[in-house]
Amino acid sequence: MRISTRAVFALTATALTAGTLAACGSDDKDDKDGRNGKNGNQVGAAGPAAGSGPRIKVVATTTQVADFVRNIGGDRVEVTQLIKANASAHEYEATPADLNAIRGAKLVVENGVDMEKAWLPKAIQAAGFKGPVVDTSVGVPLRKGESDEGHEHEHEHGEYDPHIWHNPLNAKVMVSNIAKALTTADGVNAKVYENNLAGYGAKLDALDADTRAKLDTIPAADRKLVTNHDALGYYVDRYRLEFVGSIIPGFDDQAELSGSRIDDVVARIKATGTKAVFAESALPAKTAETIAREAGVKVIAGDDSLYADSLGAPGSAGATYLGSEAHNTDTIVAALRG
Repeated sequence: MRISTRAVFALTATALTAGTLAACGSDDKDDKDGRNGKNGNQVGAAGPAAGSGPRIKVVATTTQVADFVRNIGGDRVEVTQLIKANASAHEYEATPADLNAIRGAKLVVENGVDMEKAWLPKAIQAAGFKGPVVDTSVGVPLRKGESDEGHEHEHEHGEYDPHIWHNPLNAKVMVSNIAKALTTADGVNAKVYENNLAGYGAKLDALDADTRAKLDTIPAADRKLVTNHDALGYYVDRYRLEFVGSIIPGFDDQAELSGSRIDDVVARIKATGTKAVFAESALPAKTAETIAREAGVKVIAGDDSLYADSLGAPGSAGATYLGSEAHNTDTIVAALRG
């Protein structure tokens, strides 16, 4: 999760001598539908607007942020994605290739809200990067987490919930911040970023409306959610669901789990009449399955697992932000209405 001092020096030395290392992540390979290609996801009916000049090298931290940069940057950006699909942001460690990519980037784009606090500053220092670090969370209304007793708690990220993208209106703020940063770095293509922002913003508005319409079909008594960890708070708040609890306490999906915690979650499920326990794509489903069995409710796992901390692999339902959020909503509706 954290880069030790010894690891930082080792990675730095390796990166400085590895001139042949490619400054690009594994997610930069082109594919037919543009999910993970360097040209980004399609925006609008005609796809991303075309620009001119060399492409900007951008390092993006999380899967969601990388997807946003590809959509707004279109064919004007070459994106290196640090955290891979279905991987935890809490366990990330920079590789020599990552440091090399950071060193050669024009921009580094992060989620913010301390999501990357444990490792990004160290990686940037080790790489010797002096350029802008774009915090996509600027302007997003933040929510605080609550402990089991209803008190605010602190955790590895700090006191605010970093999973801001689960509200599409927050995602609109994030992509706007990205568009501003790209325009500042590449003013000659400002119109490209403006057009891509407008096209993708319309898709986010449509996602928000569609999500609300689908979730509104769930009876009020059944709008209860139990997940692997507390990652869907912004989603719950936006769409008026009731968060019964999480298997893993807090916002960190690597937090320790106790036997008493499992007993408490089981008791909550029984007391509230919650219908299902939702596993997450980036976490093992074993504990969720155990809790569901003890509580006598169904567990939603496997291909139906929610995309909470990470987007899915290419070709999966959660390969893009829009796809992951639509999948989550369809899965929740099917489970809670059934």
